[in-house]
Amino acid sequence: MKIMVIQGPNINMLGVRDPAIYGTMKMEEIHAQMKLVADQHGVDIEFFQSNLEGEIVDKIQECLGDSNGIIINPAAYTHTSIAIRDALSAVGIPAIEVHISNIHRREEFRQKSLIAPVTAGQIVGFGPVGYHLAMIGMLQIFEQIKALQEAQKQNA
Repeated sequence: MKIMVIQGPNINMLGVRDPAIYGTMKMEEIHAQMKLVADQHGVDIEFFQSNLEGEIVDKIQECLGDSNGIIINPAAYTHTSIAIRDALSAVGIPAIEVHISNIHRREEFRQKSLIAPVTAGQIVGFGPVGYHLAMIGMLQIFEQIKALQEAQKQNA
């Protein structure tokens, strides 16, 4: 099993950008912690960050046939990108949306996610630990898929 972690614009600035909202942990530190969890569970994990919408769409499309799950923080594109939403919907891979801050307690324009309706779930407001919660959620999704596949084999 493989998880693709996709980070949107300005996530590469974590630890520097507005620490009162986003904390002091750097993106690379979050990724290192996620890799530890993946290794403990025998899951491959890959990381990608881009400030460009089209590159994020391309990476989502590349996940088809390559990854079993996507953890995505679309950042500012959460509220504007129909293209990212459509790409996630098109590939049909389980996805979990993560936000470090609680977008529902922020400016009105940040409170609406175009991405959430095409994901398995959304984790917001837990800071960097939200990525760990997403890992747990994705591992649970993998277990559910495995159980369903085994049940289908028995019924065939």
